Amino acid sequence: MKTSYEPVSEAAKNHRQKRNEKLAEVRKEYKKLLGRKIAFLSGIVLLIIFAIAYIITLGPLGITIPQVYETLLARYLPGFFNMDSVFEQVVWNIRFPRIIGGIFAGFGFGICGCVMQAVLKNPLASPFTLGISAGAHFGVAIAAVFGIAVVGGAYLLIVNAFLFAMLCSLFIVSLAALKGATSETLILAGIAVNYLFSSLSQLMAYFANDEQLRLMSLWGMGDLSAFSWSKFGLFVVIFAVCTPILLSKARDLNLMTIGDDSALSLGVNANRVRMITMMVSSVLVATIVCFTGTIGFIGLVAPHMARMLIGTDHRILIPASGILGACLLICADAVAMNIIGPTIIPTGIMTALLGVPFFLYLVLKGKRKEFWQ
Repeated sequence: MKTSYEPVSEAAKNHRQKRNEKLAEVRKEYKKLLGRKIAFLSGIVLLIIFAIAYIITLGPLGITIPQVYETLLARYLPGFFNMDSVFEQVVWNIRFPRIIGGIFAGFGFGICGCVMQAVLKNPLASPFTLGISAGAHFGVAIAAVFGIAVVGGAYLLIVNAFLFAMLCSLFIVSLAALKGATSETLILAGIAVNYLFSSLSQLMAYFANDEQLRLMSLWGMGDLSAFSWSKFGLFVVIFAVCTPILLSKARDLNLMTIGDDSALSLGVNANRVRMITMMVSSVLVATIVCFTGTIGFIGLVAPHMARMLIGTDHRILIPASGILGACLLICADAVAMNIIGPTIIPTGIMTALLGVPFFLYLVLKGKRKEFWQ
């Protein structure tokens, strides 16, 4: 049995060659653009490193940037650098943990905000859309007013805030699982639970005395002063587990932006991805909130800034949102600590004051649809 092969025409060869050349050119341009984005993010990381030293110098203690680096390096290279005892106490034990805590918190808020905006298909979504902050605040109110807590001592408020934040998240995710994990279900459930826990916190405030009310109010304003080296073990573990999971879903989130049905046709179960990412984000946000209190707008603003600067590819958008969130939070905290010295303004108030103008700019710009087309 003979098989005959028709010769490929010269026109077909030329067409194939042009197509391959065009694909190669597109790949080259994509790699070049990706390199620029990575270089931009690397520049922001370097900016954060330099900003850390500069922020530490702010305040009544007269210290220079070289002295800051010398004090930090002396912890690991004592034979090469000298450390002043006063500088060690102020830089290493007071200011540096607060900044590192701000970087962790800002990065977590940024990546969680980016993921939530993707899975909920709503540019106004943020880590507090699920009512996590309201649940944590209610946990603090219960501990402050009635003394009901799982543990005592220094972790009384922290553990209570975490447990009630996770209780709120589990309730929403369970409700969404029963009714279908659509973006509309999650948003509506989050709004309902947010109002519920906010009302319960106000009820606790009605029965609180002056000292209890002051404690609830201070925690609700948000602050980074709770961070110390002894509390970073939990942060490192939670971030080491949650961050890779969220980054691994970047490709799925890219496909989900074109619609759940289209994503399903390409092998992505949108409801399953939505449940996993929302649960992991809830754990990460609850961990941050139980230490910092209510710090808003970072999870809302940072993803929008990253999207405007980087684009919509979640493989790089998610880490970009985290890096910008970290930069925004430590800068806002530095302003809060030094704008009206020696009074320290709560960080949550400052992030709102700085975030509201940008948020209004996004709303008035009127280009909401460009993010999700």
